[in-house]
Amino acid sequence: MSNLAMNDETPEDFDPEMEELSFPPYTEATTDHVLWGKISAGLKGVYDPEIPVSIYELGLLYKIDISHENNDVYVEMTLTAPGCPVAEEMPQMVKDGIKDIEGIGDIEVDIVWDPPWDPSKMAETAKLQLNMF
Repeated sequence: MSNLAMNDETPEDFDPEMEELSFPPYTEATTDHVLWGKISAGLKGVYDPEIPVSIYELGLLYKIDISHENNDVYVEMTLTAPGCPVAEEMPQMVKDGIKDIEGIGDIEVDIVWDPPWDPSKMAETAKLQLNMF
């Protein structure tokens, strides 16, 4: 059973089964928030420039915390490797992916290195896209 909630702000093309497969196994998220559908859709549009899969499905987003009080968003993420060439730009890319959502509050993005990323953190859809089965 899915822990991903649907609500009035869920995009029209929302597919619960696909959402379940695209949700990374180790990501913590405020999925019961009214803006979750739009925020997750926005994050799925942010790609690692070197890998043709969204950072969301790659499991690079460890925490997506959406405040129920003011709609502020806190994202804790990592990169595939510490030497990633877009390390400095990635937080802004994440902000740009969701900043235009109506009603969203402040957005903060922190990059962390612990735990280090590995392929086990990827969603099933990412594994399919990268032929990792």
